[in-house]
Amino acid sequence: MSLMNLHVDGQRTAWRIRQAARWWSRAIGLLATPALEDPCGLWIAPCNSVHTLGMRYPIDVVFVRADGTIAKVVEQLRPWRAAGCRQARFTLELRAGLARQLQLRPGMTLALAV
Repeated sequence: MSLMNLHVDGQRTAWRIRQAARWWSRAIGLLATPALEDPCGLWIAPCNSVHTLGMRYPIDVVFVRADGTIAKVVEQLRPWRAAGCRQARFTLELRAGLARQLQLRPGMTLALAV
């Protein structure tokens, strides 16, 4: 899995994101991680729903349409919960609190780049 920088509304942020594009990496997701520090998130493609079964910490979940526009933001999704969004093509799982820190909201655009 490669590390990319998160861009919000065309502006590069300091946050590094890991990508999960293969079946196995999407299935494992963040289950094998004790915490989200660096990288601070996981970009899952394709994905329009997630669960936190077996996780030890809450996460922020950002559902992203195919054009990169945020469709829905779920903050502080606790362990043993699920969330989804029919319009989403990608899902960005972030360290809890980071979506609020970045002021992410529907209509903004997200992208990953080197």
